[in-house]
Amino acid sequence: MKASIVDGYPKGNKIKILIEDADASRVNALRRAIMADVPKMAISKVMFTLGVNQDNNRGEIFESVNALPDEVIAHRLAMIPIPTQPDEGMQPPETCNICLDLAEDDKGCPTCQVLYTLNVQGPSSESDEPFRVVRAADLTNVSDPVFDISEEMKTIPITYLAQGQFLEFIAFATLGRGRDHAKWAAASAVSFQPRYIAELKKPKKASVLFDLDLKTSDGRPIDAKLFTNKKCDDIPTVLDLEKALHQVGHGTGRDADFDDAIVLTEVDGSFVFSFDTDGSLAPEAVFNLAIEELKSRFTNLGEDIDRAFA
Repeated sequence: MKASIVDGYPKGNKIKILIEDADASRVNALRRAIMADVPKMAISKVMFTLGVNQDNNRGEIFESVNALPDEVIAHRLAMIPIPTQPDEGMQPPETCNICLDLAEDDKGCPTCQVLYTLNVQGPSSESDEPFRVVRAADLTNVSDPVFDISEEMKTIPITYLAQGQFLEFIAFATLGRGRDHAKWAAASAVSFQPRYIAELKKPKKASVLFDLDLKTSDGRPIDAKLFTNKKCDDIPTVLDLEKALHQVGHGTGRDADFDDAIVLTEVDGSFVFSFDTDGSLAPEAVFNLAIEELKSRFTNLGEDIDRAFA
């Protein structure tokens, strides 16, 4: 099996990968590994401060109430992408060498958890603002700086605080896998499809599509210029053509005039693999970690078979 990144990707957290010399079962195994087996950091435990606080500077009283229940806030915190550094040596709590023999309440060390704090008050009674939005930027990382919330994620809203309200908690991020909870899923929209080559069979009838003034995802007009020697094998362009063909397919009233003027031919053993990450890991890192997970799984399976027949 060979894999290469499609030209023009990754785009932010999106990636498309051309996989060749493979069958659908192998590609699907990779798809499942990306969804379920790639380790990722996520907030898994939150300890809230409850009660009443007094601002010593202003003398105002603040209560630990806000627009959302604590359980909902904890869920929203769990879905904030936490930077994951595969080379930092983080371990899942259940396999941490330091915490393995400790009681459940005593577990937690720099090797298996990252600590965040938050202490925010709503607007003062003298403020003209009725509320304050608490965002991911308000989280303070008290562990290694490599786990600071990234700039693009700092605008994620957590809750609202009105006048006289405050929110304070300690949050613990741990390493986990998507098979245990969605908060540890490193990628979404994980899919694959056969690779196609587009062939311009009937140039004159293809004008039914070309006259619709459709454009590719990079802004080029969909016309005969996309084809070289009546063929197009550029993956992003073929994907755009595949979408455009729905405008002249069955049920559009244009299919008879179009008469299959452009045909998509499947390439044997080749697939276009696509997914988005949440920003915790780079798309390339997610793909490579999934490959490593699959390799280790089959290595362990081989060892089990050898022991069984020894």
